[in-house]
Amino acid sequence: MVPGTADVVVIGAGVVGLALADTWLSRNPNDTVVVIDKESELAQHASGRNSGVLHAGFYYAPDSLKAKLTRDGNRMLKEFCAERGVDVRETGKVVVTTNESQWRSLDQLFERGQANGVTLERIDEQQLKELEPLARTCGKALWSPTTAVADPVAVVTAMAARFGQRGGVLEMGQEVVTAQPGSVTLKNGRTIKCGHLINAAGLYSDTVAHWFGVGMDYAMLPFKGLYWYGNWAPGTLKRHVYPVPDPRNPFLGTHVTVTVDGRAKVGPTAIPSMWRQDYGGIGNFSSGELARIARLYPRFFRSKHHNVWGLMRTELPKYSRKKLVSEAQQLVPALNPADFAQRGRPGVRAQLLHVPSGRLEMDFVVEPGDRSTHVINAVSPAWTSSLAVADHVISGIHRD
Repeated sequence: MVPGTADVVVIGAGVVGLALADTWLSRNPNDTVVVIDKESELAQHASGRNSGVLHAGFYYAPDSLKAKLTRDGNRMLKEFCAERGVDVRETGKVVVTTNESQWRSLDQLFERGQANGVTLERIDEQQLKELEPLARTCGKALWSPTTAVADPVAVVTAMAARFGQRGGVLEMGQEVVTAQPGSVTLKNGRTIKCGHLINAAGLYSDTVAHWFGVGMDYAMLPFKGLYWYGNWAPGTLKRHVYPVPDPRNPFLGTHVTVTVDGRAKVGPTAIPSMWRQDYGGIGNFSSGELARIARLYPRFFRSKHHNVWGLMRTELPKYSRKKLVSEAQQLVPALNPADFAQRGRPGVRAQLLHVPSGRLEMDFVVEPGDRSTHVINAVSPAWTSSLAVADHVISGIHRD
């Protein structure tokens, strides 16, 4: 039974919501903290559908939240996994080039890594061959030894367990239909009074924020990520292999990763999604969401901040498994579409759009409200950064 009164209510039982709740209780052990989620089971959205890669933190501008919180989050999540007995595979990652024109961008990534305090090495073709024989690069590459991988569902489950052991209340299958300062109303009509609300609602974080008059210039513009698993023997691919990303867009491009049990996986895509829970077919279809998202696209297409037409040209064809795997062959030539026939769980990236400018938000966005705090852009690498994000957010909350 959901308690009628709580010191803190967190909307969203994804990895960020659970980390926020767990961190609050670690500092305030006598408080009543309730996490509410509309799903009946954990890890049904991005927290359970991502690659599980523990990023190192070298992609991000040194003055960004992502830079600091990813570096620290990598360490903190590994410590959490060791404490809770969750397996981590220390794969490391190589970033490879496909032509000489990418060398300057590769150097910029290295410089960012240096500025962000992340261990990163420049390597040549021979060193790459020693680290990952299946990968190919054009003269230069980067080696990130602190990048790793874990099972995202196992991490979320362990986070929920620790939160419960601290005395937290986790209520699944309870949909929040509205909220205001001091109270949350559930679909079943029940109201919970709370001292402070934390919005970690993922794909619906903008909706919750708007109930409080927060983030009114923002709207969610979701993107679908598709993965394909290979039939290679576990351990055939040893390292994550990534391309040099396009700095104009907040996506890392198609890459080849290793799962915690040693399987090879190709993806993800960054395909525009026309409703928020677009995981395939017409499941969870919402005509209202379709209409709202469609109204955002003219603004997005006119954006001066992104190569939108280039993004569409490269991403939409990746609905084809053959096209997706063929693109990844530039990184790992041994890939064969026939070997990657097992579809992974699609994911939807809760990407925030700044509507007036048509800009996709590249950094985490956290905004205060009346007796509330709103994490309205917690995109990748939020899974890696979750505990550091929680530490940062909770430190900034002052009791009302």
